[in-house]
Amino acid sequence: MARDAIIQNDDFGGGEVPPSPGMFNPDDAQYDETLRPTRLKDVVGQRRVVERLQIVLDATKKRAEPLGHLLLDGPPGIGKTTLATVIPKELGTEIQITSGPALTAPRDLLPYLTNAGRGSVLFIDEIHRLPAAVEEFIYPAMEDFRVDIALGEGLNARTISMDLQRFTVIGATTRSGMLTGPLRDRFVTREHLEFYDDDELETIVTRNANKLRNEITPEAAKEIARRSRGTPRKANNLLRWARDYADSKSDGRITTELTNDALTMLEVDHLGLERQDRRYLETLMGVFTGGPAGINAIAHTMHVAPDTLEDEVEPFLLRCGLIQRTPRGRMVTAAAYDHLKRTPPASGNTPPGESF
Repeated sequence: MARDAIIQNDDFGGGEVPPSPGMFNPDDAQYDETLRPTRLKDVVGQRRVVERLQIVLDATKKRAEPLGHLLLDGPPGIGKTTLATVIPKELGTEIQITSGPALTAPRDLLPYLTNAGRGSVLFIDEIHRLPAAVEEFIYPAMEDFRVDIALGEGLNARTISMDLQRFTVIGATTRSGMLTGPLRDRFVTREHLEFYDDDELETIVTRNANKLRNEITPEAAKEIARRSRGTPRKANNLLRWARDYADSKSDGRITTELTNDALTMLEVDHLGLERQDRRYLETLMGVFTGGPAGINAIAHTMHVAPDTLEDEVEPFLLRCGLIQRTPRGRMVTAAAYDHLKRTPPASGNTPPGESF
């Protein structure tokens, strides 16, 4: 069966702890998979979404019919891929995995459609990046479970219609607004995933530290959760770094002191800001006296692509209330000056803001 994409670590955490350390090898390709839950009951967080999905899955199994097409949207690292891989395990069916950018033409999609068995799942990550020709090709497959294939060219061309097994498309997107109306309407169920709170992330960190065979103190787990930006993927990445640091510098036990030292070395501050985030704020404060400043001007000053700032840096700064987007450009808030322990300019052009 075709496989196109590697599953990333945007897991919720959960699942049963393997009974023996010998059951997985850190160098094994499936090492990252050990942190993933395998059932909905093991998923931490997103309770309302999980409850609704459980209803849909229960009804689907009772009717013994394929699941309706499902769209998952939300920020990166929040668990869309995890849910998409848990669902076929709940249904006892197979899954094929690909992504929007990988499907450059209808012929790239055809093997997935013809290999799909009854009730199986086709997971398309970044579905908002499907080319128009591929999107139009998948419409009849999703709605009528058939594809039209053109054979030959010119006067000798003919089209044959091929029936497909009834399967389920699960799409994941970080930008649901970029989906076309016709594609969005073909999904029976649509769920939006939210950021996690610190308590949920603390549970994930504690559980996954146990699965990685590392002892962690509650205070250390809380510290990692607090700096994880509300994102399970980030929490797992920081946990792995703290684990490496503890194994290198000590006996492997992840304590609060070791965690603080590890995250300081990684340049992640107590709010979760990284070096690039602080550099953005310092540029806006130092070069543009707090703003307003256009994104292109900031990007050129920092020697960074504007898309990188818009997609990777600004979203978290906006969530924390450290910057504002105004019609005249980006501006830092009073909370940003307070966080970096800087004095606001005397001109008073910095809008008020609250600390996160």
